Amino acid sequence: MDVVCHVITKLELGGAQEVAMRVVSGLDRRRFRPVLVAGPGGLLTDEARALPGVEVQIVPSLIREIHPVQDLKTVWSLVSLFRRLHPKIVHTHSSKAGILGRVAAWLAGVPCILHTVHGYGVTPEQPFWMRRVVIAVERMVGRLTTRWITVSHADRRQGVGWGLFTPSQVSIVRPGINPEPFATKAEAAERQRFRATLGVGPTDLLVGMVACLKPQKAPGDFVHVASIVCRRIPRARFILIGDGILRPEVEALMLEYGVQDRVSLMGWRRDVASLYQAMDVFLLTSRWEGLSCAVLEARASRIPIVATRVGGVEEAIVEPVHGRLCRAGDVQDLAGRVCDILEDEPYRRTLASGNEIFPEEFTINETVKQYQSLYGYLLHVVHSRDHVMRWQTN
Repeated sequence: MDVVCHVITKLELGGAQEVAMRVVSGLDRRRFRPVLVAGPGGLLTDEARALPGVEVQIVPSLIREIHPVQDLKTVWSLVSLFRRLHPKIVHTHSSKAGILGRVAAWLAGVPCILHTVHGYGVTPEQPFWMRRVVIAVERMVGRLTTRWITVSHADRRQGVGWGLFTPSQVSIVRPGINPEPFATKAEAAERQRFRATLGVGPTDLLVGMVACLKPQKAPGDFVHVASIVCRRIPRARFILIGDGILRPEVEALMLEYGVQDRVSLMGWRRDVASLYQAMDVFLLTSRWEGLSCAVLEARASRIPIVATRVGGVEEAIVEPVHGRLCRAGDVQDLAGRVCDILEDEPYRRTLASGNEIFPEEFTINETVKQYQSLYGYLLHVVHSRDHVMRWQTN
C-alpha cells in the first residue's frame, strides 16, 4: 500500500476540512494507507481520530497565524514525519499548510506533491502589497508542486491568470458531499416540531446560513439583509449556524439593527441536516469562495438558495432553476431576492423542485473516485520514471 498524507492547517468545522476527512476516509485501503496531518485544537480532531483505518498526526507548531519560528519548526517536524512515513503522495489543503507542507514534502524527497485550492489565500480585504507577496510565494512553491487541484473553473482561471500554474498542470475536482442525510424530507408535523425548538412559529418564514463567522463569509451582511427583510416581512426569522472571530461584531450589529429578537446565533451544530430542512430559504453572503459546501448541502436539501456570485458558486447554482445570485456585498439585492421568494409560495416550490436531482459531480463518491484516479496516474508516472532511471543506471 502506498502512504498518502493529507495536510491541513486545522481540523475546524469547515468545507476544506470536511472534504479532506471524507477523502481519506473513502480511499481504497487495498491501494492506499491514508494519514491525516493537522495542527492542534480543531473541533473535528476527535472525529478524525475515530475514522477507521486513518492515522492522524498532530503537529503542535502548525498554526494559522504567520509566525517565523513556529513555521520553521513546522517545516522540520513535517520533514521528519515524511521521512519516517515514506509517503508516495503528500496532498495539502489550505494556504498555510499548503505552503509549509509542500516545502517539507520537497525537502523530504516525496515523489508526488499535490495541492488543492479551496479558495485562495489572496483576499479583497488584504492590502495590495500583501496580495502580491502571497501570489509570489504561491508561484515559488508552485515549482515544487506535481499537480494542482481547484474546486471550481473560476479558481482554475484565476490561478492561470496569476501565473501559479498552466492549464496542463491543474485538475478540477469538486468538494463532494454525501447528499443522503440532507435529501431525507421530514414529515410536516415533525418539521414543525423541530422548528418550534428554534423559536419558529407555524406561519413564520425561516432564512438560514451555515458558515464560519469570519470576513470571508460576511456575516455582517447576513444581519443587514435580515434587518431589511424583517421590516418588509414581519413573519421572517433568521438563523446563523456557525461561530468564529466575528461573533462579537455580529452580536453588536444585531443590536444596532434591532433584530436581536429575529436573528438567532446557533453556534456550531451537529444536526445541520435537520436545520436545512427547517429553512424556507438558504442565504449565503460570502465575499469570496472556492466552492461552498454549504451551497451543495442546501441544494441536496432541496430548498431555494440566494447567494453571492463569487468563485464557484455560480457553477453549482443555475439561475433561476436552483435560486438567485447577487453581487457580493449588495445587501439590498440580496434582501430583495429573499423577499421575492418568501412572499411567493409557488415560486418557493418551483425553486425547491429545481433541486430534486443532485448532480453526481458534487458527491463525495465522485470526489474520491477522481482523486484515486489522479493518484494512480501520478504514481504510475513516478514508477515508470524510476524504472527508466534504474535501467539507465544498469
